[in-house]
Amino acid sequence: METQFEAVIGLEIHVQLQTKSKAFSADSTEYGALPNTQVSPISLGHPGTLPMHNKAAIDNAIKMGLALNCDIRRVNRYARKNYFYADLPKGYQITQFDTPLCNNGSVRIKLADGSSKDIRLTRIHMEEDTGKSMHDQDLNDTLVDYNRAGTALIEVVTEPDIKTGEEAYAFVTEIRRLVRYLEICDGNMEEGSLRCDANISIMPKGSNTFGTKVEVKNMNSISNVKRAIDFEIKRQTEVLLSGGTVDGETRGFNGLNGSTFSMRKKEAVNDYRYFPEPDLPPTIVTQEYLEAVRATMPELPATLYTRFTEQYGLSDYDASVLVDDKHSALYFEAVVHCTPKYKQASNWIAGPVRGYLNENALGMEDFVLSPAQIAGIIELIEANKISHTAATQQLFPALTQNPNATPEELVASLGLANITDTSFIDGLVQAVLAEFPDKVAEYRAGKVGLLGLFVGEVMKRSKGKADPKTANALVKAVLDQG
Repeated sequence: METQFEAVIGLEIHVQLQTKSKAFSADSTEYGALPNTQVSPISLGHPGTLPMHNKAAIDNAIKMGLALNCDIRRVNRYARKNYFYADLPKGYQITQFDTPLCNNGSVRIKLADGSSKDIRLTRIHMEEDTGKSMHDQDLNDTLVDYNRAGTALIEVVTEPDIKTGEEAYAFVTEIRRLVRYLEICDGNMEEGSLRCDANISIMPKGSNTFGTKVEVKNMNSISNVKRAIDFEIKRQTEVLLSGGTVDGETRGFNGLNGSTFSMRKKEAVNDYRYFPEPDLPPTIVTQEYLEAVRATMPELPATLYTRFTEQYGLSDYDASVLVDDKHSALYFEAVVHCTPKYKQASNWIAGPVRGYLNENALGMEDFVLSPAQIAGIIELIEANKISHTAATQQLFPALTQNPNATPEELVASLGLANITDTSFIDGLVQAVLAEFPDKVAEYRAGKVGLLGLFVGEVMKRSKGKADPKTANALVKAVLDQG
């Protein structure tokens, strides 16, 4: 909808870090445990208890900062963010206020029209999670599960550089892919391990004065982030066009009808009465510590994309599909170490392999065949020892059922090898052409597109075993003789 307004959007993404214990206590973080079974006096904030740093959480937070080219703070202090809510057992949250671990940095997003845009980051800071309020378990009361309370988080905060729901969708998608590559979070928004809040305002186009900010919460999927932002831009535009004013508030998102609803008046920073956390010493990040963490990091999607397009010659689409999933990208790399047929390797992973995984509800990391076996299939096709049809429809399924076999062994035992005997294929060609005299006449009259029909019939009668190149040459030779 074209209006005289433009949107100003900043995102806050909470990333639940994959650590075995919580940020400041030894409580387990395993997902799916019975309510209130993974708590202790420390995570519940009982008097006399003291928190302790979780080094794995700090390592993971630093990895994210390095991946996003942030400035890593060398001396990190913690603060108490004070507010009273049922899911916050201590009455305060341990977080970072004026000394975030990471500042600056950026994320490059790719949009549907092929353009790219850099979204600047304000900060990434460490904090602990709250418990979880459950409003649908009891008819009369809200219940609280404190298992999640104290779990290590990082919060990624952007500058207000995002203008549309599409850009927000691309940004959250890129963050989710990155945390999965780094293996610091599973990125599952439905389970709450990745959560996104959006700060949205609108202002007249060309203005330098931001409008009143509204924060939207409760978006449990990336598509819902886009839906909520699109709705909120439309709602605020209609409010201003009707002569009203936008209230500064926190709103929830209703996924059933795609609308937002008012929850509470927006808090100001001074409402939280931040003050230094007295029970935790500062975290010191030395250069040696920084380099040790950097050494544990994998190659990132952007690096792999560049290699796939520049070194292996893949298209933007093929490379993007592969790097979208870390395990697929690494599997592709392993395949092309066994065969130089880069495009064919990409096609096999995106086609038959992905289809098999989807049918069996498996991830790439659970695939039963080795990269060498896929490379072996490709080499058999390229050497004209088996047709592509026989490879995809017979050899590949047989190999997934017999993963200890080699492609060559199954080609021999199943009789899948291409038939290159020209006399046998010529007999099929003669039979096919005799059956379609009208089509033969049309071909000879100039309708050369019918060549594929004749070759297809020959391949069908050979049950896919005739060498396609030989069949094509013989069909064309006989037709051209007439």
